[in-house]
Amino acid sequence: MAPLDAVAPAGLPLEALLPRIEGAGPAAATAAYKAWLAANPASPQRFAAWFNLGVVLAQSGDRAAAMIAYRQALSLKPDLHQAQVNLGLALEAEGRADEALALWAGALQPDDARLPLLNHQGRLLESRKDYAGAEAALHRSLLIDPQQPDVVQHWSHLRQKGCMWPLDGGGIPGLTPDALALSGGPLGALALTDDPALQRRIAEAWIARKVPAAPERLAPVQGYRHDRIRVGYLSSDFCRHAMGFLIAGLLERHDRSRFEVFGYCSTDEDDSDLRRRIVAALDHHVPIGHLSEEAAARRIRADEIDILVDLNGLTRGARLGALRWKPAPVQATYLGYVGPVPLPELDWMICDSVVVPPDQAGHYAPRPLPLAGLYQANDDNAPAPAPATRAEEGLPHDAFVLACFNNFYKITPEVFAAWMRILHGLPDALLWLTEDNATGIANLRRAAEAAGIAPRRIIFASRCDPTRYLARLGLADVFLDTFPYNAGTVASDALRMGLPIVTLAGRSFASRMAASLLTTAGLTEGIATSIDDYVAAALRYGRDPAALAAARAPLADGAWLRSGANPAAFTHRMEAALTAIRLG
Repeated sequence: MAPLDAVAPAGLPLEALLPRIEGAGPAAATAAYKAWLAANPASPQRFAAWFNLGVVLAQSGDRAAAMIAYRQALSLKPDLHQAQVNLGLALEAEGRADEALALWAGALQPDDARLPLLNHQGRLLESRKDYAGAEAALHRSLLIDPQQPDVVQHWSHLRQKGCMWPLDGGGIPGLTPDALALSGGPLGALALTDDPALQRRIAEAWIARKVPAAPERLAPVQGYRHDRIRVGYLSSDFCRHAMGFLIAGLLERHDRSRFEVFGYCSTDEDDSDLRRRIVAALDHHVPIGHLSEEAAARRIRADEIDILVDLNGLTRGARLGALRWKPAPVQATYLGYVGPVPLPELDWMICDSVVVPPDQAGHYAPRPLPLAGLYQANDDNAPAPAPATRAEEGLPHDAFVLACFNNFYKITPEVFAAWMRILHGLPDALLWLTEDNATGIANLRRAAEAAGIAPRRIIFASRCDPTRYLARLGLADVFLDTFPYNAGTVASDALRMGLPIVTLAGRSFASRMAASLLTTAGLTEGIATSIDDYVAAALRYGRDPAALAAARAPLADGAWLRSGANPAAFTHRMEAALTAIRLG
């Protein structure tokens, strides 16, 4: 048979060459396209040949040559949007993000072809934390075609992260408010509403789009009969992550006479002390990040895990596809996502009776499994906070400091308006927030000015290491929680540092986390059930030193970790719950 580069004579239509290339290796296909281009210098199909050559070169790893081919295609057909997309992706992979963005922004395309260009712009700008630019690009995409659920999800969450209010942006033509909410994504839902039934509908819509059912169930229905309960923890966050900080003490304290602990790990290596500590606490550390969902599930099944505890839920890095294979006879979700996870293969959602009151339990899937006390694991072996002073943090020594170190997407217009009322009522108070992103900072400052509060009364703390972050909490006077998505780990850290909390409790798990912590600490006066009560509680602490001192007293000298958040006591409660569901 003649080599492919010998079967591209002058005048051969490109479509006649394609069947001969199909199935050929990259080197042969490259040679054939080059031969065809050399033999057909005037063909109107040259743009397509150059584009196809670029694809082959990119697939073979020759990115530089691929970019040359895409540019040749665009020189012949400037509106070839596929070449614009691919060339931009190659530039991005080369670390030339600005060039990629300029290329996509300047592309000459009809509206129906601009979607991938706009969506890639939005994705890349979001990765660079240019939330305003990303939101604008995705909004233009949705105005062309509103029926893009993934784009709606990113656009909605960008508006949350950038404090772009109103959060619905005035709506999207072609999408009803209900459809817009259902496409908003499960993480954004926790900060959008405290209605667990709506959160469940949003999660169900997302799972239906993203996580198809597996073709079979792997674990035996009747389970196993091991001398020790084999509990497997499934996570992408066995590292310096909020979940990692909380879970380490539980993993270390499991009673090895009754439990054998497996860790199914999709975590990116961060070479941290915490990661090494977590891995050392596992009886079996099983990396599965390189495995497909099916292969990961089959590995779990081979280990005959009695109870598989998913620590991601509907968050980034979750292995929901593996869970759908039902690799363990009992599967529970815990800690990573504090809302409904309506995956049919999950049996339990570990919680407590404060975060999921009995009258709300029916809205949740899987079935709530309340622990006997506080739902949240904690660790008493975390690094001690570094010494810190207000002067070092740029805080006046005599100001009343109201802190909230939650991510910006948890800050809603209603909560921010409440904060402005509190600042009006406490003229010497400052609001101390985390420096999350530039778009959000600018929008919060504008919102403060519109509310009659000088922007200088809002101070933004830079990102820092965990020990300095803890020390900062100890410098504040009161922690102001967000709603409907409360602080979780941060609220526990505040109590550890002796910082009273004012929270607003709603109906959903996410909106009752701080209430659970405060109930455990015996500080229920910090729990409000309306915005007006929330404002009044903060003003009471700010105006009445005796009330503030009374709230601090139960938290003095690290009392929180010795009592309510005691890791040994928590491990005992968790083990009792795991034993019950294994037997039942």
